[in-house]
Amino acid sequence: MAAHAAVPAHRQFSTHGWGLPVTLGIAYGLYAPVIARRGEALSWGQLWLGLISAVVLAVSVYALRRYGRTLRRELRAAAWGALTGIAIGFLFSLSDHSVFSSSMLGLIVGVATGAGAFYLFYTHEDAAGRPAPY
Repeated sequence: MAAHAAVPAHRQFSTHGWGLPVTLGIAYGLYAPVIARRGEALSWGQLWLGLISAVVLAVSVYALRRYGRTLRRELRAAAWGALTGIAIGFLFSLSDHSVFSSSMLGLIVGVATGAGAFYLFYTHEDAAGRPAPY
């Protein structure tokens, strides 16, 4: 008789990796049309804006969380900074501010987020990029 563990026939579905991206996507997707409305009635274009914004942000956050560890810590921090900078700059641009002010706000937020992410990754990984043993 062979003494080995049986392999399960099916894989259980887990929402662990999707919980945060979906929550952020829903919040972002609900907030974007609110800014674009400017007190007027909601239109189909604003509903599409919210839906597309939600999906793009949720998929982007999921991809960075899922596949970001394959990048070096500098590139991963830059990716998080770029994602947050673009997201904030886009929301700010919906409120009829200039392209320059929206870009500057996005750049400031992106650089600050990238620097914070790099610090977090640098202090929690060894030189090879593996999580530090505690």
